[in-house]
Amino acid sequence: MERNIKEIVTHFDIIGEFEGFEKNVTGHINESYRIHTTSKVHPGYFLQWINNNIFKNVEGLMDNICSVTKHLAGKLAENLELDFDVLEVIPCNDGKNFYLDPDGQYWRLYKFIDDAHGYNVVENIEIANEGGKAFGLFMSLLADLPSNGLSETIPNFHSIEKRLEAYKKSLKDDVADRANDIREEIAFVTSRSEQMLHIPALIKSGSLPMRITHNDTKFNNILFDCNDHALCIVDLDTVMPGSILFDFGDSIRTGANTANEDEQDLSKVDINLPIYEAYTRGFIESTRETLCTVEIENLAYSARFMTFIIGLRFLTDFLNGDTYFRTSYPHHNLVRARVQFRLVEAMEKNSEKMHSIVMQSFKKEIAQ
Repeated sequence: MERNIKEIVTHFDIIGEFEGFEKNVTGHINESYRIHTTSKVHPGYFLQWINNNIFKNVEGLMDNICSVTKHLAGKLAENLELDFDVLEVIPCNDGKNFYLDPDGQYWRLYKFIDDAHGYNVVENIEIANEGGKAFGLFMSLLADLPSNGLSETIPNFHSIEKRLEAYKKSLKDDVADRANDIREEIAFVTSRSEQMLHIPALIKSGSLPMRITHNDTKFNNILFDCNDHALCIVDLDTVMPGSILFDFGDSIRTGANTANEDEQDLSKVDINLPIYEAYTRGFIESTRETLCTVEIENLAYSARFMTFIIGLRFLTDFLNGDTYFRTSYPHHNLVRARVQFRLVEAMEKNSEKMHSIVMQSFKKEIAQ
């Protein structure tokens, strides 16, 4: 669909006049544009089309983002020693936090954060440590904002029960006639399904608190300044009630894998313990006054939990004929699932070391 970017921008309360735009080619769900204006002192804006095929409740999603960013901005104003930034939502001329165009498409505008960059790969332990501090700070600053005031932007996003139900149905239906290709993977899932219900059981019992969590803690959702200091957390579409274990676990899954997500040589897949330790130290430094005992005890395990979930999702999509994740070849999703499951095995072998790193990091922070 051709977008009239200039016309869309006129509906927002911007400084200066529209001067031009550049399309951002990264991202798989929303479309993004860098907007330039005639203002000589303003960095410009970041325009996004919101994919309401994925996010059905755009109004709730934007209310979530505005609640969270307003709270974060207030916290940072109270704590000027924190060298951190927060996304700024630019309202429309009518005061709404999104624009609905005549074609039924949803748009939002942020103030552009200048001189910032991100990393798709965690390059060293210093970057890992900064990332842990940033996501930990993000969650700590939101700890006193009630989670029940936010909408669930993607229902059951990290529900292992729902993911297992979907997998079992896909296995039974076998619409793409692929079940015979995954006998080892079926055995892997079967042998671990029951233990993966541990975290949901803690949530149901009330011993694991529900907080406001990011729920998509890939490393490229952190912006860094020119000195590689973590500056801001972005991509807030999935900010909603959840467990802090979801965020920590997923950041380790994506950041501490020694191989790519679709590496076909499984001998290259392992857990990078130095990266894991650096991220964990940074995360606990920022959250030591927020985490409860149950969260601390299950941090290391959460990495295995989140890795299993995404592996299960890849496997389910493979059984369904690759209807959700974008693929480049027929067995792409199966390759992805195998990488995740091999990473689970690596985490199992290193589970005591991973737990020890958490406990030592926490004790070190408490002692300071």
